[in-house]
Amino acid sequence: MSQKIRIGKIATLLAMLDENEYSSFESIFDEVDTCLGKVGSMNMQKVISAVETAVKRSGLIEEGVYRETHALYHTIVEALEGVTRGQLAIGETMRTVGLRFVVVRGEPYAEEKEGEWIAVAFYGTIGAPIRGLEHEAVGLGINHI
Repeated sequence: MSQKIRIGKIATLLAMLDENEYSSFESIFDEVDTCLGKVGSMNMQKVISAVETAVKRSGLIEEGVYRETHALYHTIVEALEGVTRGQLAIGETMRTVGLRFVVVRGEPYAEEKEGEWIAVAFYGTIGAPIRGLEHEAVGLGINHI
């Protein structure tokens, strides 16, 4: 199977760009749908909810279609595992996150039967809840819809 677009690469790149840098890369968005946002919290549920809410409001997934919501949830969790280094806990371990997120939906494979996939990328900081004691983190999740 050959890939025609790399949704994970697009999501990660967009998450790492500042808002004023987006316009330089607009041409790579032609074949995908995207949703961008920011979230900061010591609560993992709030991070997951912020992404799900933004994606549903943008119309990137159909809210009443279980497989789409299910795919999004698992993709978010996979991306958070990267941010948290495999320990899916933030507030419980006295850590806080400040993240930009990007969700990309597209057909990454040339073979049409492979269908649509979704990618979630986070980029930002994680660390103690004291300003200046955090470090950069990145996470990526990809799943089929």
